[in-house]
Amino acid sequence: MKKLALILLLFLTTIRLNAGDDFCGIRNRCFDPGEQINYVVFYSVVGLFVNAGNVSFTTYLERLNNKPVYHVVGDGKTNAKYDWIFKVRDRYESYFDTATLQPFKFIRNVDEGGYKKYENVTFNQGANTAITTNGIFKVPNCIQDVLSILYYARNIDFNRYHTGDKIPFNLFLDNEVYNLHIRYLGKEVIKTKYGKFRTIKFKPLLVKGTMFEGGERMTVWVSDDANHVPLRIESPITVGSVKVDMMGYRNLRYPLSSMVNFR
Repeated sequence: MKKLALILLLFLTTIRLNAGDDFCGIRNRCFDPGEQINYVVFYSVVGLFVNAGNVSFTTYLERLNNKPVYHVVGDGKTNAKYDWIFKVRDRYESYFDTATLQPFKFIRNVDEGGYKKYENVTFNQGANTAITTNGIFKVPNCIQDVLSILYYARNIDFNRYHTGDKIPFNLFLDNEVYNLHIRYLGKEVIKTKYGKFRTIKFKPLLVKGTMFEGGERMTVWVSDDANHVPLRIESPITVGSVKVDMMGYRNLRYPLSSMVNFR
């Protein structure tokens, strides 16, 4: 289930900053082109988690309008035998600046339980606008899409924050600007389906959607190393709950030094 993985993208998170001050000055120190991270989505209704689907994120280095960009593709789908519960076939794409990590283009093509949506957004960061098939919308500085924010937020220096601090950001989705945040919850050692890890823990403020309830209901753990790889996401959904575990990766920028032991 990919919406969940993509809004795992919301995951990275009381400093009272506008998302446009320090937050806009982040540079990439966590990932390289060629990185691919794979996840398994586990679904539960009565406390027993079953393997319900798969999600992957792949990063490419390309050029868009003669500018170097990271092109990130997020693909997700439920396993065929669970499609009768809630069928998901989602693909998200974001093209963002290699220097500033600000998005130039966002594409969303989703099918979630019969809800289908295609969205194509062009961002003009200089004019602070987002252009869609529905018109031109004013956006604030440092606006993000639901995929670019995942990679932008991986570069947050969490050592600057205290437990309970909120890190704000602005998100453009469905022709609207959302003022959201990530609440930092400290560090924790967890055991996932892949292994045991030292992690950074937080809760993103989510936008209510087809699967997720709004508010701080989702919990995210990322690797407590230089990669800040999302390792686990847990959240209630409209029916039951989901757990997403990282189950494979290629071409990380640094060794996954946060892993205490394998499985």
